[in-house]
Amino acid sequence: MLRLGTREFGDDEPVIMAIVNRTPDSFYDQGATFTDEPALERVAQAVSEGAAIIDIGGVKAGPGEEVSAEEEIRRTVAFVASVRRRHPDVVISVDTWRHEVGEAVCEAGADLLNDAWGGVDPELAEVAARHGAGLVCTHTGGARPRTRPHRVGYPDLMADILRVTVGLAERAVALGVRREAVLIDPGHDFGKNTRHSLEATRRLPEMAATGWPVLVSLSNKDFVGETLDRPVKERLIGTLATTAVSAWLGARVYRVHEVAETRQVLDMVASIAGHRPPAVARRGLA
Repeated sequence: MLRLGTREFGDDEPVIMAIVNRTPDSFYDQGATFTDEPALERVAQAVSEGAAIIDIGGVKAGPGEEVSAEEEIRRTVAFVASVRRRHPDVVISVDTWRHEVGEAVCEAGADLLNDAWGGVDPELAEVAARHGAGLVCTHTGGARPRTRPHRVGYPDLMADILRVTVGLAERAVALGVRREAVLIDPGHDFGKNTRHSLEATRRLPEMAATGWPVLVSLSNKDFVGETLDRPVKERLIGTLATTAVSAWLGARVYRVHEVAETRQVLDMVASIAGHRPPAVARRGLA
């Protein structure tokens, strides 16, 4: 069972995490939700389309202008509070690697800390434990925040992913984070080239076998673009194909830009797997 905020999710229930970037320079939306009203509209739309988690980020993942902890707090904390007031039942996640930011957003109502940089600040897990928040434990191959991979290699990629993510998850629980609120993430594109991200995807059953719920952040990423030779705005089909495969192989939570399309893919996979009945079943019955 996965329990985040006030929500409980069954073992066969796929969960959508919608991305809301509070940045002027995000790679995909180019600052479309940097100001409050478009961001709040984005949250409302995502919730209406089936997102159970809203993931709020105040710093773009890639290289760019330096963003201090104070500026990251300014971009996220008041917005977290606004989302909490407007959507009391939604799970609020904040994508940050800094414990100072984690402290501030948890006080404002965040339920989950999405540590996309793999425990580079070990105090972040302590913040999650102190506030009763959940934690995403990500594999980055030791990459520093906001850096791109360069000639990375692994003797056994999945062995390294499991060693890091399971280790971070067990440490979090030892610190007091609730076991049912901890997720592991293979970290597509983070500290990995395209072949690594493809391998991590096809080996997802090994992550699922650990018993920790697996989160995948696939949406419009570079490994999709390189695999199909498509620019950022033309990666939806590749993203949805990867989502379907990931769902079949045992992923539980999907961090996405396009919620409605992802919902249909996940519902279809769940129905094929026998976990969800068809919405309508009239054909051949009359």
